[in-house]
Formats: sequence, structure tokens, C-alpha cells
Amino acid sequence: MIIDSHNHFWKYDPSTHGWIDDNMTILRRDFLPPEFSEELKANGIDGTISVQADQSLKETQFLLELSAGYEFIKGVVGWVDLQSEDISEQLEVLKDHKGLVGFRHIVQSEPNPNFLLGKNFRRGLAALENRDFTYDVLVVPTQLDAVCKTVEELPNQKFVIDHLAKPYIQKKEMGEWKKHIKRISDHENVMCKLSGMVTEAHWQNWTYDDLVPFIDVVVEAFGTDRIMYGSDWPVCLLAAEYSEVKEIISRYVNNFSDTEKTNVFGLNALKFYGL
Repeated sequence: MIIDSHNHFWKYDPSTHGWIDDNMTILRRDFLPPEFSEELKANGIDGTISVQADQSLKETQFLLELSAGYEFIKGVVGWVDLQSEDISEQLEVLKDHKGLVGFRHIVQSEPNPNFLLGKNFRRGLAALENRDFTYDVLVVPTQLDAVCKTVEELPNQKFVIDHLAKPYIQKKEMGEWKKHIKRISDHENVMCKLSGMVTEAHWQNWTYDDLVPFIDVVVEAFGTDRIMYGSDWPVCLLAAEYSEVKEIISRYVNNFSDTEKTNVFGLNALKFYGL
């Protein structure tokens, strides 16, 4: 089964989706399963993991309702307030929702680079571990030191790094990002999504060769058992069509073994999310 490990859905609302600024006007509309289903069929994809784009329980419920109505949505990564004092009670209620596989917080927007290390947030992550929920790590390179400490201190929690942790592809800078990726990959409880790269490159003028050095770092660090393909649709449309995004990874793994290709394009995601 070929799986896209990362997509979003939304009914566009300017107040809810304020992050969609004037440079992203093509995203200022609804993106829903019927349209995405056609993209998946055209590109030979069997299913997807849908990830939250708004930090609300309403968003989690919205994605779960879509999942119930569309068989190709194999899992939902929702949102819950991990800093809440009653997080354990909330998770007890949520754990019975079919299709809910994990959670994400938009840490990249938090001004504190050590946000992940906060006492309340750490308590929330520990509560996920106790209920076998995954956690998608959405950060920028300046927050990676906190990621290193977090995955080390919670060795039994399943983490996946979204979008390679958003390296500075356009500037062609690796530096601290590369060092931290290697350090994080030492922890077997962490995987990484090969997603979100085109939007970290120059939107109009990116090339495959711009991306390869960054993919190389991740593949060398995590190996083919702990990486997974993700499109980041519809956000990817800022810089590339769905077919172009898939082709990046297809081209990269062209000389991989059949087993390795199967891992990258589905099996790793299915195992990670417990599907």
C-alpha cells in the first residue's frame, strides 16, 4: 500500500487560517477530500495521513469526520491542548475515536525555542506515550536542540519529524540543522518525513538538485526504515504540483531496493501510525 504520510484539509476561514498570508493567496479556498482523492488516484497513492492545520479540538473533530467518510484517509493526526491540566482525562475520551493516531502542536510558531521543554507540555507528551499515540514534531532549526532533549528524555514515545525540521534550503545552509538531525536520529523512537521541502526552497525556481543534499543528510541519518514520503498537500502547491512533489522522492529512491522503496512509500508510515 502506497501512503502519503502528510496532508491537510480545511474549509478556508480568514480568522482560522490567518497564517495563509498575502504571499499564499492560492491557498485561500477550501481543500477537501474529493479534490485530493483525484490527486491520489492520478499519482498511484492508496491512502493518506491527514494532519491538523488549526490548533483546536474542532479541527480534530473535523478531520475525524472526514476520515469516517473517506476510506482513503487512513489516519488522523489531530490537536489537543497538551499543556492542559486534565490532558490525561481528555486523551482517555479521545483514544476511542477510530482513525485518531496521534497529535501535533505547531511548535514552529512558538517564540520560545525551548517550548518543548516546558513542564506542562512535557507532561502532555508523557500522557501520549501512555496511550500509544504518536507525536508529529513541527519545528524550525533553532528549536532542534529542544527536540534532541525531548526525544532523549522520552525514549518510549513515538516521534516523527515533519518536513525535515524545515532546513534553510533556499539559503543552502545546513550547519546546526545537520548536526542536530544526526543527533536526533540516534534515538530509535524517532522517524522523519520527506515532506515540505519545496516550500523551504525558492518557490518559483527550486530544482531537484537543490533538495538532494538535504535528503541525503536525512537518509544517511535515519536509514530507509525510519523515513516516509509526505506531500504536504495543499501547502506544497505554493511551489509545486502534487505530481512534482511525488516525483522528487520517486527519483531519489529510483536505485533503492524494492524493499526500501516499499518502506519509504508506505510501510514505514503504516508501522509508525499503527495502521
